Amino acid sequence: MLRHPDGSSFRFDPGALCLELLPTGGPGPLAYFEVLHEPADLVRWAEESRLPDGLGPVGGPGAGARGGPGSGPGPALVVRAGEVADARVLRDALWRLTEGYVEGESPGPDDLVTLNDAAAHPPLVARLTAGGDREWAPGGTGAGLLSTVARDAVELFTGAFAHRIRTCGADGCRLLFVDTSRPGRRRWCSMERCGNRHKVRAHRARLAAADE
Repeated sequence: MLRHPDGSSFRFDPGALCLELLPTGGPGPLAYFEVLHEPADLVRWAEESRLPDGLGPVGGPGAGARGGPGSGPGPALVVRAGEVADARVLRDALWRLTEGYVEGESPGPDDLVTLNDAAAHPPLVARLTAGGDREWAPGGTGAGLLSTVARDAVELFTGAFAHRIRTCGADGCRLLFVDTSRPGRRRWCSMERCGNRHKVRAHRARLAAADE
């Protein structure tokens, strides 16, 4: 669920972990949407992302983040304040890289360094339990989370669906997604939001034309 600063929310699936990070804010005017202010914010994002369960806070607000009153380690992820700043830097680089990719532009060298440096860190580690379940190995860090995100971006840009990375077709909407559907005809960030608005405008235009 994507939440807008105006209080509205709508379902949005960008199709890839790395693209899920983008709506948390961004460079320039996208800073209006900033939600990554402290370690608990990044832990919360991880918990709500497409990563399997088990990375989020336990024990109430602030869990999984170090440095705040009443905070304590989450089950598998502890984020430091400096890693939140790193997350914002990686996210902004991903915005520029992804929008540039869609426009057919060459990636900026500084943004490539940011992405590749993040990917070079050890990622989060999943393991199999005795009961046959998947869980995250304890000791995960913000750097490990960002490495997992960066590696996902490398796979996306070089993978089978790279040609299906798109910007929402609505005027003024910059949300990015990768279309992994079989038909490959996705146009909107969300049918609930931009897709429905397009239908309403098209319907009104038809009615207006019929009255002429």
